Amino acid sequence: MSTRFDGRQVEELRKVSFQRNFTKHAAGSVLMCFGDTKVICTASVEERVPRFMKDEGRGWVTAEYSMLPSSTHTRISRDVSKGKPSGRTSEIQRLIGRALRAVIDFEKLGERTIYIDADVIQADGGTRTAAITGGMIALADAVDTLLKEGVITENPIKEWLAAVSVGKKDGQLITDLCYEEDSSADLDMNVVMTESGKIVEIQGTAEQETFSRDDLNGLIDLAHASITELISSMKA
Repeated sequence: MSTRFDGRQVEELRKVSFQRNFTKHAAGSVLMCFGDTKVICTASVEERVPRFMKDEGRGWVTAEYSMLPSSTHTRISRDVSKGKPSGRTSEIQRLIGRALRAVIDFEKLGERTIYIDADVIQADGGTRTAAITGGMIALADAVDTLLKEGVITENPIKEWLAAVSVGKKDGQLITDLCYEEDSSADLDMNVVMTESGKIVEIQGTAEQETFSRDDLNGLIDLAHASITELISSMKA
C-alpha cells in the first residue's frame, strides 16, 4: 500500500493524543492533538437554558470556536477586534454544536446548558474535526462531573461520536488530512459519526475534480474505520 509524504499509510491517522483535565476550573477540559493540530476544548455548565427553551425541563448544548492569533503562519485577528465572528467561525461553531447535540438526551440533562469552547492554539489541518472530537471528551467529562455531584441522576449521553477528515489526493483515498494534503487535495470531506456508525454530518467538496459514488462510499468507509479507532482510544 502506498505511503504519503509524511510516511503514513493511506488509512493511518496522525499521532492522536488528549490530555484530560487540562484546565482547572472547567467541568470538563482536554488538550486534543491530531499531529500538529492542537485544540483546547472546555465544557462549562450553566443552570439556565436559552429563552426559547425556558420551563420545558430540557437542557441544551452549544459551542463556540476560535483560532488564536498565532495558531497559523500568519497572525489571525481576533473576532472581537472585528466586532463579530467571521463566516468560517460561525459555520464551524454551529457544526460543533449540532454534532454534540445529536448524542444528548436533553430531558436527562435537565434545564441547564453545557457550553463547549474550542480554541485552536496550533493549526495544521482538521481543526474542526479535532474540535468536535475534543468537544465530545470535554462534554463526557462535564457529564461525569454532574453525575458525581448528584446534579443529574442519569447519563444523558446516548453514545459517543468523533470526527475526521478524509479526502482524495493523487488518486488515493486518505484519512486525517494535514494542511499540506488538505490544501492540494482533489477533494476533501469532514465526517462526523457515532460509535454505532450512524452519520451525524458530512461536509464534502470537490476541489480539483468531481468524484464518483464509489469514491463517496470509500471515503465514508475510511472515515468509519478512523472514527471507530478514535472512539476506542477516547473511551479507554
